Amino acid sequence: MSAHELTSFLQNIHPFSNISQSELDNFSQNLDVIYYKKNEVIQKDGDSPIALYFIVKGLVQEKSEEEVISLFSTNEFFDPISIIENHSKNSFTAIEETICYSLPKDIFKKTLYKNKDLESYFFQSISQKLNSYIANEKNKDLANIMIAKVKDAKVHRAVFASYDTTIFDAATIIKKEKVPTLLLKDSDGEVFIITDSDFRQKVILNRMEYDDKVSKISTGNLICVNENDFLFNAQLTMTKHGIKRVVVKDDNDVIVGILDQMSLSSFFATHTFSVSNEIANAETLEELKHASFSIIKIVRSLNAKGVRIGFISKLINQLNRKIIDKAILLTAPKKLLGNYCFLVMGSEGRGEQVIKTDQDNALIIRDDCTISKDDLDKYTKELTEIIVDFGFPRCEGNIMVSNPYWTRTVSEFKDLIYSWITKKSGDDFMNLAIFYDALCASGDVELIKELKAYIFKVCSDSQMFYTNFAKVIMSFDIPLGIFDGFVYDKNHKDEIDIKKGGIFILVQSIRSLSLEHKLYRSNTLRRIIDLEEKGVLDSEFAAELSEAFNFLNTIKLNSHLEQLDSGHEVDNFISPKNLSRMDKDLLKDSFKIINKLKKKLEYRYKLNYA
Repeated sequence: MSAHELTSFLQNIHPFSNISQSELDNFSQNLDVIYYKKNEVIQKDGDSPIALYFIVKGLVQEKSEEEVISLFSTNEFFDPISIIENHSKNSFTAIEETICYSLPKDIFKKTLYKNKDLESYFFQSISQKLNSYIANEKNKDLANIMIAKVKDAKVHRAVFASYDTTIFDAATIIKKEKVPTLLLKDSDGEVFIITDSDFRQKVILNRMEYDDKVSKISTGNLICVNENDFLFNAQLTMTKHGIKRVVVKDDNDVIVGILDQMSLSSFFATHTFSVSNEIANAETLEELKHASFSIIKIVRSLNAKGVRIGFISKLINQLNRKIIDKAILLTAPKKLLGNYCFLVMGSEGRGEQVIKTDQDNALIIRDDCTISKDDLDKYTKELTEIIVDFGFPRCEGNIMVSNPYWTRTVSEFKDLIYSWITKKSGDDFMNLAIFYDALCASGDVELIKELKAYIFKVCSDSQMFYTNFAKVIMSFDIPLGIFDGFVYDKNHKDEIDIKKGGIFILVQSIRSLSLEHKLYRSNTLRRIIDLEEKGVLDSEFAAELSEAFNFLNTIKLNSHLEQLDSGHEVDNFISPKNLSRMDKDLLKDSFKIINKLKKKLEYRYKLNYA
């Protein structure tokens, strides 16, 4: 292999992709090719390592005594920690014919201690390693959404005119300045906006006089963003408010321009806005259904572009809520409108569901709503079928509005909540947990706020209550062995359940702490931030938990997309053997962080004695 090919080989392996060209050249000049037969031992337990190995072809097994710790395959390397510590804790064996590049340990260590970034990578904390790896994966494109700011997109100039300007003069200014929008400022300093579409839809169609004041067709109460805010947040803002443009301000609160959806669409090259507009303009359930099934394209596009899982789930959650809200507005009986709060619960309520795996929902009815029980039962069953038709599978536990248990008046829900908290059975705590994660998707948000306040009021300060609420985490084990090897599911060969073994334990632990501290938020990451602010979690541990949570959800999303592509049923089982060496290490690190959280709750709530 030529020097150029060797350099290219190393550049594709993180973290060596970030070292300088001279360091890459030095590495490539000192690489030797070594061939190992099947079952040949490369490095024994207790040996003093002589080289860092890069696998060109084959498979290498790392073992501690008789337990398999890791498997390394093509484009992976081993074992830098042994070189740093000058002692091999485990043995490494080629379990099939293997070809490696070997880099002398002195060359590696010399470069390691000269290169601060490389050195910090191998000595950094788990959260730093997770964050730097994700950043490396996500920032390969200069136009990456995670680093793009509002000012990086095409922001149209802010052109102002008098509030008394005529329609004709305003149109003349827009043409002369070559901008799609015009801003007006009245005598009180309030700002209004005129767009080119206003002239078509309001002036021409209504046959307005050109000498009329343009302020008659202007729009106030403008939504603003800061030019240094993330561009993706601007997209979320537009999606949330169902608008096509936002006013851009600088750090001094001065208007500097207008950002519209066309600029965003061209920057991101996704069709988020077209789906959002399709939802807003839908007049039939069939049109809404088409929009609902288009969301998976957005997920694929954003994931391929390297958008972090938290942003993807937040955006998808907003779009799904818009679809449900529009469906209800199109179909609900008149007596129900204005008298309800439709809840999404579970992962959808927490804003953490990306792929539609199931639906958990409920319906709160005002006490004074006059809709009959028969009409309500008929409609809730119809609504569940609509949601199923939109691609949300039925909940196996029947946690849906079609089940009368989850459709009640405010007073009836209060009685139910009281029974959940006082009876303290396993099902009661599960139902309380599900309801605590609820988020209003349609209707009056004050109804769920009232019921969450009631939860906090009824919840006892007794240690035993929170012990019983949290103890479900003891039913699930972190899938790591004593020597850091993966513990596979008994019924799934070489696979682990990433949800039960990691995500659920983290979610339920944070949920338990949040309930104790009476936090209204549903989203796990936001709960972590609030718990950090209250001093329940220290800053470093909070950062570790957030990064671990994001990493596990990213792995889960990638697995779900692969399952969809292959036509398999979507589940939460993943095979660590199919992951890169880096992903396997970070998966183990994430499980260790969650195990640390689990132990924290075991001690806090005395779960071992529950």
